Amino acid sequence: MNRSSFVLLVALLATGSILGLSGCIGGDEGGAPAPKAAGVTVAGSTTVMPLVEAAAEEFNRIQKEVRVSVTGGGTGVGIKNVAGGTADIAMASRDVKPEEIAAYGDGFQEHLVAYDAIAVVVSQPIYEGGITDLSREEVLAIYSGDITNWKGLGGPDERIYVAAREVGSGTRDTFNEMVMGTVEAETPGVTTYHGSNAEVKTAVTGSSRAIGYLGLNYLEGGALRAVALGGVTPSPETIKDGQYPLSRALKLYTFGDPAPGAEKFIDFLQSAEGQRIVAESGFVPV
Repeated sequence: MNRSSFVLLVALLATGSILGLSGCIGGDEGGAPAPKAAGVTVAGSTTVMPLVEAAAEEFNRIQKEVRVSVTGGGTGVGIKNVAGGTADIAMASRDVKPEEIAAYGDGFQEHLVAYDAIAVVVSQPIYEGGITDLSREEVLAIYSGDITNWKGLGGPDERIYVAAREVGSGTRDTFNEMVMGTVEAETPGVTTYHGSNAEVKTAVTGSSRAIGYLGLNYLEGGALRAVALGGVTPSPETIKDGQYPLSRALKLYTFGDPAPGAEKFIDFLQSAEGQRIVAESGFVPV
């Protein structure tokens, strides 16, 4: 360093002006860092989860202001978490129950995103053995334990393996209400209970004599077939017009007005692009 440079440095130190150079020495040439993205947590129904995961992936890709994360747990868990403030949005395959409103308050706000159906499925050998259409009364008799062999329904001489969802599942509640007559119905005919649609699918595809129920979007792949109910098969047309008896609406719930980030994601799901993802995920757009 020559004498003139040394004199200048001393002068700057004396006046405090050297601090003004800090932005030029090792500073961020791009200016202030970008603001941190707002986090939005979504929890609940495993039926709705594949749709919301696909939407969240696209939503997170096209913008940087909001980051959405998704977990399952079942409709009941989602509703409890959104009411308790540990989730911003609940995924639900049923309406909020009166007892949930009594427990958590009446602040739930409903946001319709898709239509779905509960498909009653059987193992491929059972379908090929002649069980392609069941009445509601026959399904009820199976889950009640009154019919235990497929032979009694015109099928193979095989004991029926009956799969169902665990307590807390919105799919279970809808099935019980629509088929068994009440959400709290006993189902003594059930062989095993499962925590998700995927587990029911695995149980039915892994057996040669099973029956189960699951969300429509889980029908792809695997050695299982959806049977008609009362002569009506589940399809986009029969689901949306209500002909198929196990049709239902899929919803997101917030507790009170959604936060800006949550509202932005809900708006995306209800937009034309979001509804395209609904259809691609195997559900019926609203």
